[in-house]
Order: sequence, then structure tokens, then C-alpha cells
Amino acid sequence: MSDFGHIPVLCPHVVRLLAPRPGQTLADCTAGLGGHAVALAQAALAAGGPLAHIVLNDFDPANLARATAAAQALPSPASPSSPPAITPIRGNFAALPQELASLAIRADIVLADIGFASSQMDDASRGMSFMRDGPLDMRMDPAGPITAADLVNRSSEQELFRILREFGEERDAGRIVRAIVKARAAAPITTTAALAEVIRQAMPPSFKQITGIDPSTRTFQALRIAVNDELGNLDGLLDAIADAARAAGRGSPTWLAPGARIAIISFHSLEDRAVKRAFAALVAAGLGTDSRGSITEADDAERHANPRSRSAKMRVLTIN
Repeated sequence: MSDFGHIPVLCPHVVRLLAPRPGQTLADCTAGLGGHAVALAQAALAAGGPLAHIVLNDFDPANLARATAAAQALPSPASPSSPPAITPIRGNFAALPQELASLAIRADIVLADIGFASSQMDDASRGMSFMRDGPLDMRMDPAGPITAADLVNRSSEQELFRILREFGEERDAGRIVRAIVKARAAAPITTTAALAEVIRQAMPPSFKQITGIDPSTRTFQALRIAVNDELGNLDGLLDAIADAARAAGRGSPTWLAPGARIAIISFHSLEDRAVKRAFAALVAAGLGTDSRGSITEADDAERHANPRSRSAKMRVLTIN
């Protein structure tokens, strides 16, 4: 566990299925607070030696600094071999394959956890959650150009409806959007609490009792996805994996090492469907192997210890 009570999801499964070995290179596309990267590095040490290289990538400069510090604090190996090189890269994970190629780094292990770090969700100033009042921001990259407040207050009614239906799969999008448009006409909606209250007032009082979720859940998910272009970024990463797999099939060097193992952890159905389709296409083309053949999810013990793991789904692909 790290600061902010962070527990990396599915961590034992990540280590088992990615099976890090001494001398390999790890590329953590979404380093967060470094929990997964540290666990994978420790597993390589337990297998006989350190990783050769750990690449840590993240949108968030504060999280990237924490993850880098966690990796640098790994114990030195008892053997005379050198500790792993550590390369932090700030940026969009969709651009990481190009960065690796430009640095002539070939990854044996690729991990992308497409969720939000606890440090982001629990920090009210980031405006990620309706559980804590804060500015309606939601940017993973603090320098990003668009906030959730921008979308809520400036988007047309039709665009807001599209965001809630497409990214939140919100059946009551029309009702919620009408309430938002009415509320913002009186005064801009600038905080998470204000938006959540507008949504709750728009929905039947029995909604939470019937569904088991807060009425704001899907709207906040939709806005986070839109603000951070999560699906576009995931598609970019999946396209880069497919391009590398095809190049490997032709015998050309890529940013992926031969036999590279790739794990992607998603947290809602839109992401998981995209990963499932992309991985299935590579398997069908003979360019990859899905060693498990299905998704990996948290067991009851992990769900109890870490409620955020309840919606986590991981798929793993090995490049042929």
C-alpha cells in the first residue's frame, strides 16, 4: 500500500501473468504511484536478478515523481549485477510506444492500468469524484486544455447528451442534461457537489435504492472519459500494439521485444470491449496468444479489501 491508501488492483495476478524475469524491460504506461512497477521489479529480483530497465509513464507529474521515487527505493540486488535503469516519461500513454521507439527501448513487459490513481480520486482539488466537494476539474493532466466545468457549462444540450449516453451509458441522459442546462442558466456549475446535487434532484428519490449506485455515478464517469479522451488514448495504444505485432510478424524490430507480454486493466465496459476486440483480432491473425483466454477479475478478498477493484478487468496478450 502507498500513500493516499493506494492499493494497486489485481497486483498478484499482474505479477503472475506477466511473469517478470531478470534482465527484462518493463514499460508501465500508467505508473500511478508505482505499486505495480515495484511489485513486478520485486518479482524479478525473487526470480534471480533485477530488471534491466523500468520505464514509468504518467500524465500526472506528481504521481510520476512518486512512482519514480518508489522504483528508486527498491533494494539493491544481492548479486553484483546492476540495478535497473529507471526512465520516467511524462505524457499520454498513447504516445509512449513512439517515445520508446525514439529511445531505442524494447519492452518485454507492458502494463496499462486505465484507471485513476487513488491520489487523484481522493484529492478533492482534482474534482474527480462526487464523494468529495471540489472544483469541477477531472483532468488527469493538470495542464490539459479542458475541464469538466468547461464541458458542463459550455457544451450544447445535444453534445452533453452524447457524452452521457456514449461514455456513461446513462439511460437517463435526457433527464439529467435538461436539469444541467436549466441549472447552469441560473448560475455556472463549478463544483462537484453542485453538479452531483443537480443530478440527484433530477432523478427519482428511489434511484439509489433500486440501482445500488449514486445517481451521479455514470455522469461523472462520462465526464472523466471526455475530459481525458480516455477511449481515444486507449485506441491509440491498441493501434500501436497491433502495428508492432504486425511488424514483429514480418521480422522487423519494434518497441516490443520478441515474446512481449502485455496486460491492460480496464474499469468499465467501453474500455474492456475495445481491449477484447483488439486482442482477439491479433490472436485471430496469428500475431498474439491470449494465454488465459478470458478476463481476470478481483476475488472476493480483494474486493473486500479494495472496493475500487470491483470493476477492474484485466486481459493479457503475448506477442508471437
